[in-house]
Parts: sequence; C-alpha cells; structure tokens
Amino acid sequence: MTSGKTTLVSVLLASGLMAAPHAAQQAAPPAAQASTPLPKVLLVATGGTISNRDAKRLTVEELIQSVPNLSQRVRAEGEQFDNVSSGAMTLAQWLDLSRRLNDRFRKDPDLAGIVVTSGTDTLEELAYFLHLTVVDARPVVVVGSMRNPSQVGYEGVANLDDGFRVAAEPAAKGMGTLVVLNDEINSAREVTKSDSQRLDTFDSRHYGALGRVLDRVVLFRKPVRRHTAQSEFDVATIQELPRVDVILTYQGAPGDLIKAAADAGAKGIVIAGAGTGATSGTQGEGISYATGKGVFVVSTTRTGSGGVPGGGRGGTTRRINGDDLQPIKARILLMLALAKTQDPAEIQRMFREY
Repeated sequence: MTSGKTTLVSVLLASGLMAAPHAAQQAAPPAAQASTPLPKVLLVATGGTISNRDAKRLTVEELIQSVPNLSQRVRAEGEQFDNVSSGAMTLAQWLDLSRRLNDRFRKDPDLAGIVVTSGTDTLEELAYFLHLTVVDARPVVVVGSMRNPSQVGYEGVANLDDGFRVAAEPAAKGMGTLVVLNDEINSAREVTKSDSQRLDTFDSRHYGALGRVLDRVVLFRKPVRRHTAQSEFDVATIQELPRVDVILTYQGAPGDLIKAAADAGAKGIVIAGAGTGATSGTQGEGISYATGKGVFVVSTTRTGSGGVPGGGRGGTTRRINGDDLQPIKARILLMLALAKTQDPAEIQRMFREY
C-alpha cells in the first residue's frame, strides 16, 4: 500500500494536479506593500464668482465638498485666504498670498501643488504675479468660473476638478503658474480674458494653450521664460509695491495724463501704445516730462497680440521696451522690478527674460 500511495503521489506531482509539499509556501503572495498615498493638494480660496452663491459665498470646505469623488484622486486640504471679488483684492493681499504659498511649499515637501480660486475679472493679473513670485517648481493652478453656483450651467465644479488634477500632475512641475478653465491649461504669462461672458474666455492668443484636461492631463509644451523657481523676485523683502499706472494711446491723446500720473507719485508708467507702441497727440511730451522726473516708462501694444519690436533703448534711459507683454502684465513686472532696482539696464534685462 505504501508503494502504491507513493506512486500515486508521484503521478499527481508530475501532472501538476498536486503541489509539492513546499509549493504552498512558495506560492503565497508576498506581504501587501503599503499603497502609494494619493497626492496632497492645497486649495486656497480667495472668493470670486466661483464662490458667489445667492445669499452667501461658498467656503473653501464647501468648494472641496462640491467636487464628486475628489477623495479618490487627491488628498485635498483647504485654506480660506479671503472671500471677495477679484477687484476687491489689494496689492498688499497679493504680497500676503504669495508669501503664504511660498511658506506652505517650504514647510510641506509632500505637497504636490496648490490650487487658488479667483474672480475672473483680474484673474490673469493675480496669476502672473504668482508666476513671478512663488519660487517653487511645484505647480500653482489658478481657477475660477464665469457663472456663479446659483446659475444654470455653473462650471465651477468642473474647473475645480480640473485644477486639482493639474496640481497633482507630476508633469506640471516646472510649468510655473497655470490658469485652468474650460478644460484648457494656459500659462499665466500668456493668458488673457478675451470675452466678458463666454465660458471659453481665457485664451493665450497665437501662443496657444499649454495643454488640456481630458480623461487625463495632456501637456503640449512648456514655457521658456523665467518664472517661479528661477525667479529673482523675493516677496519676503517687499513691504509695498511701487505705484505703476497704465495709460492708453488713442487719436489725439493728451500728454497731461502722463504728467499727472508722474506728479501723483507713479514710479512707473506703462503706455498701451497703438500698433507696435506708437503714441499720439502730446503723449511724447508727457513721456519726456515723466522720465525727466525719474519715472520709468514702458512701451507696450494695445492690440492684444504681438509686441513692441527691438530690444528697447539699450537700457541706458528710463524708456523700457515691454516686448510682448500685455500692458496690465507689463505693469506687474515693472512693479516687481522697481521694488528691486532702479538700474534701467537691469529692468530692460528683466523684460527680456520674464
């Protein structure tokens, strides 16, 4: 009987119908590895239409809770910075917000990225300021909405969801501050609000979007100008941003508006010129008056696309070439530049590099 049993066992082993005595131990699955934690993303709410529900504004906690299944994609944290329209934000608050984002990045190495909500009216301005002053390679994503939570077709939840996805996306690292609305990803430097009401209002003109949010985050290209981690602007040392005004060129435009800005204490003036930066009327006299008083004057174009050709005036005078920056963004760069230096050559360099 013993011989018969041994033969039967041998046959079963050979046929694979019975495992060897030690096979069960060998085939046992290894101890379950600790699952990779979901990326941590911070939502900093400042207000805007995205929060402006009838009766009361949505809080940062309510915004997070509004995104379906968010906890399956990211570990979301929230911070209520403010809850006002974008036009009510002050330059002092810009500085405080940038310091806060820098502080959170510095103290939390596990943080994948930060989403900031903003009203859309001045969203592109805030985004460009953060693009120049948040000195970390991890993404800052600015989102908003054109319709409020009480309106039919409110798109704020979709924009928030896209913002969280982009902020958690490893490939977004090193892209600077990004503006994400309507499933598009745009660079804070290039994007502008192009329509007062349409949902697809944010547009990067002929540069094109950096990417899109589909079933996944898809990126097409990267910005090459200096920003964020490569920025030289340190908000920790800036107590107040200098006054910089923007003045439009139009047929017969008087130079006395430029003189008035200089007399009122402007340290810089951005001229939104016609075509490739042309002025009109007596604006030339006003510019001479302003530069004579030590005011820096930056030439830009009001056209919405293109730029002012050439490299400025060699950086030897207070006349600066604004390159392809739109007037309101040239203002932001000039404010930061003047908070750092009064050297015309250095300021012209900054307009070439940023």
